[in-house]
Amino acid sequence: MSEHAGEKTELPTQRRLEEAVKNGQFARSAEVQTVFVLFAALMALQFTGSDLWNRLSHALIRMFSHLHDTPLSANLLQRYAIDGGLVFAACVAPIVLATMVGGVLAGSIQSRFQTASEALTIKWERLNPMTGFQRIFSTKSLAPTALSCLKLAGIVTLSYSQVKKVLDDPIFHTVVDIQRIGIFMAGAAYHVFLTIASVLMMLASIDYGYQLWRTGQDLMMTKEEVKEEMKGTEGNPHVKAKMRRRRRPKSTRQMLLDVPKADVVLTNPTHLAIALRYDRKTMKAPQIIAKGSRLNALRIREIAKQHQVPVIENKPLARMMFKYGRVGGEIPAQLFAAVAEVLAYVYRTNRYRYYAELNQS
Repeated sequence: MSEHAGEKTELPTQRRLEEAVKNGQFARSAEVQTVFVLFAALMALQFTGSDLWNRLSHALIRMFSHLHDTPLSANLLQRYAIDGGLVFAACVAPIVLATMVGGVLAGSIQSRFQTASEALTIKWERLNPMTGFQRIFSTKSLAPTALSCLKLAGIVTLSYSQVKKVLDDPIFHTVVDIQRIGIFMAGAAYHVFLTIASVLMMLASIDYGYQLWRTGQDLMMTKEEVKEEMKGTEGNPHVKAKMRRRRRPKSTRQMLLDVPKADVVLTNPTHLAIALRYDRKTMKAPQIIAKGSRLNALRIREIAKQHQVPVIENKPLARMMFKYGRVGGEIPAQLFAAVAEVLAYVYRTNRYRYYAELNQS
């Protein structure tokens, strides 16, 4: 028994899963991040590639066409550098923005759009260079490094045919203008990157499935951990039972205080007692305002007699009412007809008694 006590055989609880997300412990794959970033960059190039090429070509034409008469000075060189930087920023801005959105979206999807608040806190021990070197050159890092090498080899192998097709193009053996070379290089790069992205998508799906399985295994709990968490979230069962016992006399006293308001009390005749009340204006069906067995049943009958509440013996109905009825709730639907007969009898008896008292007075 002691050997199996520490085994993680239980599924993680909801609280364990929530704490894992806060601590940043959820299934995530670097390949998924790479795929999103790469596809975002390809989409940006697809939609803004022509504008990017026109912007660059115009800038180069303007620069080289006036190269022979361009004055040079310290101030002018600074201005040329600023202009070139602005052109470069305008060209790469859509791609950079797209890759940022892709990276954020990939991380959000993997974390199910929940923020890891604990993981965002600063932990100064992570800044220790010795700890970083130990983590990089540890035996645990050998497996990810070897796996990354295998992934790289797979990507190179699968994309080799696309690269070979580019290298065998006749453009490398003929004289063409610079615009044709630029269009060819852009198209070739796009197709090569699309092939790499497709291969990475396949690897990312496999890696994410593995990370999901491994995270699930890491979050598994032992039976003792589940019991301790149940105590922490729902409270100690012994304490809860003691609190229920403390509340029980109070609810019993309140229940007995409502007995004088009852229209009738059904009995077993001695073991059970159920007090019923019905108001046509405020209630859809009769309600059970008190019920008890043995000593409580005796107290309900005594209070009912003191306040002249009719007490009727009906063993089958009392048993069914006590078993399926709830104090403060309506009577069970299957007992409506039987209770209606009892209440009708009580109302008739009270009306005859009222008229008899009037005649005597």
